[in-house]
Amino acid sequence: MATGSTASTPAKAKPPPPAIGLGTKLVLAGASCMCGQSVANPMDVMKIRLQIQGLEVAAGRAPKYTGMLSGLGQIVRDEGVAGLYKGLKPALLREGSYSALRMGLYEPIKELLGATDPANTPLYLKIIAGGSAGAIGGAIANPADLIKVRMQGDLATPGQAPRYPGLFAAFRMIATTEGVVNGLYRGVGPTASRGMLLTAAQLPAYDHIKHTMLNLGVLPEGKPLHFISSFAAGFIAVGVTNPVDVVKTRIMNQPVNPATGVGTIYKSPVDCFTTVLRTEGMAGLYKGFWPSWLRLGPHTVVTFLVMEQLRAAVGMRAI
Repeated sequence: MATGSTASTPAKAKPPPPAIGLGTKLVLAGASCMCGQSVANPMDVMKIRLQIQGLEVAAGRAPKYTGMLSGLGQIVRDEGVAGLYKGLKPALLREGSYSALRMGLYEPIKELLGATDPANTPLYLKIIAGGSAGAIGGAIANPADLIKVRMQGDLATPGQAPRYPGLFAAFRMIATTEGVVNGLYRGVGPTASRGMLLTAAQLPAYDHIKHTMLNLGVLPEGKPLHFISSFAAGFIAVGVTNPVDVVKTRIMNQPVNPATGVGTIYKSPVDCFTTVLRTEGMAGLYKGFWPSWLRLGPHTVVTFLVMEQLRAAVGMRAI
């Protein structure tokens, strides 16, 4: 009688994670950034208003806003709560294009540079990848950024005609009256520079702080780690980008000579930078810092928290 020895059945191997295409990465990045912008739009409006006040001073007019909190109150009194959400549509369009590109291209570029181990990637590779992705996104999506800045800087009160009646009307009016290159792509240099600096600071900071804490065993992967890493990344990003943000905002908002297409206050981004530094000092380049941080801080936290959850939902590994 044969001894009944039963062959053990080998355990089934876990299926490999699904391959995630670039398109999916861009969509997840854009959706995450749009969530962040929805939270941060009021502070974005306040930041823009404070940054363009230098144009009022240069034109011989007294500044309208004396500070962040009083400025928020002034906007609500003059324009209603809706004033805090001016420019939301172009802002969301910007996040769905510019931010989708700069956030979605970060990891593919990092991998092209040879980064195969997320836990031990050198910081300099992260900075190069972030800067490259940010410059590409900023250059391509400049029209959406331009319209966002102009609509958020619009001081029209209820009953007054706004500068642009709507998002698509703004595209049409700017292209018709100012052209594509001199109009929709006005300020593309500062926009690409800001995108490069922002992404070279924000994403590598989040990536590096997070993996340093993981490697040291400070916190496991999860929401507390994501929150702390994104909070620190937002503060670092504002410190790096605020001067370029001031230049970009003023270049986009200044009056333009229709005959030459040249700004009537600043001839170029370099001229704007040196003029602000000469007439307003270093403080001029950091105007709107706290509104910028109160805007970019929550924006960064919400963006990364949402992004990590979306990545987990589709089977992607964490950043």
